[in-house]
Amino acid sequence: MSELIYYVATSLDGFIAHKDGSFDGFEWDDEVVSDFFEDLKKFGTVLMGRKTYEVGLKEGKTSPYPTMRQILFSRTMQKSPDEAVELVQNGIVPFVEKLKAESERAIWLCGGSVVASTLMRAGLIDEIIVKLNPVVFGSGIPLFSTLDAHSTLKLNETKQYACGIVFLTYRVV
Repeated sequence: MSELIYYVATSLDGFIAHKDGSFDGFEWDDEVVSDFFEDLKKFGTVLMGRKTYEVGLKEGKTSPYPTMRQILFSRTMQKSPDEAVELVQNGIVPFVEKLKAESERAIWLCGGSVVASTLMRAGLIDEIIVKLNPVVFGSGIPLFSTLDAHSTLKLNETKQYACGIVFLTYRVV
């Protein structure tokens, strides 16, 4: 069974984006970018909510991760903007359960907060990797939209960069 990893950037106050979905203010330097692209090699599939997908779509990127199987979750879209991006409109939990059982490589949940909440409540997220940015947004889209129960995490790894970014890797227990 493959692991589902929620690998996401966040502000110090826990927001993955501004209210409008933009995420300007997040730091990137050469070492962070290099490590990020190295990390992406372990994933065979990427999961995206509609709002996360639309960030790239606004820039003309209809297939943002062409080296992976791309899954887009949306109840409102009727058709995927790109044949390489598979649209799933309903049944996110059974779909991901089946995907985890059949996949050989890790699965990357890159966003958003509603999808993350749904999968966390269902007990399907195995690991959370947070790219903690040295910025405070004040408001925006939270790491999780709503969770009904307490979840315990075990810190497995930290990595600090000179630019102030800290990567935190947690195991969901």
